[in-house]
Amino acid sequence: MTIVTHFLATTLGVQAMGLEGQDRVLAYAFGMGVDVDHAVKAPFYLRAVGLKNKRDYYWRSSLQEPVALLWIIPLSFFFGSFVPVLFFAIHVAMDYSVYFEKMPFYPYSPYVTRGWLVQVPDRVKEGILFTLLLASNLGLYWVRHHV
Repeated sequence: MTIVTHFLATTLGVQAMGLEGQDRVLAYAFGMGVDVDHAVKAPFYLRAVGLKNKRDYYWRSSLQEPVALLWIIPLSFFFGSFVPVLFFAIHVAMDYSVYFEKMPFYPYSPYVTRGWLVQVPDRVKEGILFTLLLASNLGLYWVRHHV
């Protein structure tokens, strides 16, 4: 999924749960911030592929795979908040709905999967999710501020 849909999903969760302060920061850090590894991988992409758009380039690191729960769960206990686990799980679930390769147990296993809903084109999934999240965000905002 794109950063836009991750932003909309995280914002909806923050609004729905009424998160403030540290929990709001944690929600955005684990709902969107885990994509920072793309910036780290960009030089490797440019070196390997150049400026072309290579659809199946592996952009992910273990920071975006379920194996990251091995450090996110203890971190959640440290912060005294379930927010990192919840928003990271939402991020991963969204990413696992698109077609590109994922390695859920990297670096401990070479197992590769394409995730779920692989029969549905990614643009269709992205469009539907974007529409639902945008409508939900707007609806929740309206209800909270106009009713």
